[in-house]
Amino acid sequence: MVKKELIRLLRSVRAGRVAPHEAYERLRHLPYEDLGFAKVDHHRAMRAGFPEVIFCPSKTPEQVVAIFKSLARRNTRVLLTRADEGIARRIQRVAPTAVYHPLARTITVQPQRPRHKGLVAVVCAGTADIPVAEEAAVTAEVSGSRVERVYDVGVAGLHRLLDCFSRIADSRCMVVVAGMDGALPSVIGGLASCPVIAVPTSVGYGASFKGVAPLLTMLNSCASQVSVVNIDNGFGAGYIASMINRMGT
Repeated sequence: MVKKELIRLLRSVRAGRVAPHEAYERLRHLPYEDLGFAKVDHHRAMRAGFPEVIFCPSKTPEQVVAIFKSLARRNTRVLLTRADEGIARRIQRVAPTAVYHPLARTITVQPQRPRHKGLVAVVCAGTADIPVAEEAAVTAEVSGSRVERVYDVGVAGLHRLLDCFSRIADSRCMVVVAGMDGALPSVIGGLASCPVIAVPTSVGYGASFKGVAPLLTMLNSCASQVSVVNIDNGFGAGYIASMINRMGT
């Protein structure tokens, strides 16, 4: 969006519809906009292919809304992560088209239809892992990827995964979310022919150490195409998966 906006502005200056000093005022805030408490990066969509994402925790509702307004003025797609219902209501007051995804704890505005040809599969081991898996799925979708969800197929009942694996076998990338023993990414890594992004979750009893145990299991995976993101980082996994998918189109 920023690239198109810049081209339109330059053409308007050339055509005499916009004065040079007016163009300067617009360009002054194009790289980033200083809100005092945040410097909103308006060039990120041009550099990285997706606008800056708003991480809601530890920000006041007023700060989240201000950052959102700044991004929404210049981008057709906006994503907010780790948002609660209160933040969602505030965003929907200024952007009625905003959609709140309660399981994923994300807010999306005007997500595009899938524009990448490949499939991103999001797989999770247990029902308790679904919130992190949904964060990954929504992130991949708003980034333009087609997503197939396969949930509650952990290694304690491996037949459940094998029964539905044909649905995701042709994926360009897989996001595999698991807590407890964190073994599912290695199993899928032994079956899949695409990159596997493993996401450890903080789901589990005391000895899981809030996700450290599955993290270490995944880091020590013997499946060579398994890579790992941080604990509960569904957003990071979904973002990387969509980038991999985009590179293949």
